[in-house]
Amino acid sequence: MTTESTVIKAPGEAAAERSGDSGRTDERDKRRSEGMALNVFSHGFLAVWAILIVLPLIWLALGAFKTDAQIGGSALSWPSNWHFDAFGRAWSKGIGDYFANTLIVMVFSVPLTMLFGSMAAYVLARYPFTGNRIIYYFFVSGAMFPVFLALVPLFFMVKRLDMLNSYQGLILVYVAYSMPFTVFFMHSFFRTLPTAVHEAAVIDGASHTRIFFQVMLPMAKPGLISVGIFNVLGQWNQYILPAVLMQPQSSSDPERYMLTQGLVQLQYQMGYETDLPVLFAGVTIAMIPMLVVYLSFQRQIQAGLTSATLK
Repeated sequence: MTTESTVIKAPGEAAAERSGDSGRTDERDKRRSEGMALNVFSHGFLAVWAILIVLPLIWLALGAFKTDAQIGGSALSWPSNWHFDAFGRAWSKGIGDYFANTLIVMVFSVPLTMLFGSMAAYVLARYPFTGNRIIYYFFVSGAMFPVFLALVPLFFMVKRLDMLNSYQGLILVYVAYSMPFTVFFMHSFFRTLPTAVHEAAVIDGASHTRIFFQVMLPMAKPGLISVGIFNVLGQWNQYILPAVLMQPQSSSDPERYMLTQGLVQLQYQMGYETDLPVLFAGVTIAMIPMLVVYLSFQRQIQAGLTSATLK
């Protein structure tokens, strides 16, 4: 009788439990419906955003194979006849030289940025010393400082060094320009690496330089690839710095325009003529290398960003 009295419940209690279960079920259904609505909204927003990004690129790429009359027609229509001569005309008007100038600068600026930036980030992340945080915040503040405010003093500084319209002057400026973000990103990444590996290398008698280059830097490869791609994209698309620093200083001074300057120069060369296929071809030539780089290293970029965020 005692056992049965503990099992049998009053009608009011059973009704209360049933109402509680139904309430929890309704709450779960409500949360599920809200989650589905949020997913639909977020996916729809991303789809619209992707369309807004991709459509101008498609229009640009198709326009390079059209004539002026066809470009003035339907924006996204396929060319009736595929014309490839616009690329040759764009290349002959200097796009090839501007492309080569940009490659010359970036072959040196990106590796130097990665080397000095990763070294500074490693020291600030792994070696506590007086003034560590001050130096770190100094680098971080540089990422928030608009480059437009530094154009005038930067111009006179490069001029005093006699480096205007020179590859080495722009390389140094690009390194300084990309350093704050590189230090900020790699500092967070180096802090996630295990200290046991560093301590084991110290016990084995490895020097600080050897530990950095042979132990810690290979472990930071995902982060290096990610920030390296960001630096490549940022320096490749940079316009205001070369526009200020890469202007010929005399009639005998050769033109060393970067690719972004070359596209503007190509537009000026057209004057009152309308040769939009050449302009579209030039922009397409400038766009293709960055698309190839990003698509080739897309997984590494995502892995590096995820590692630096979640660890």
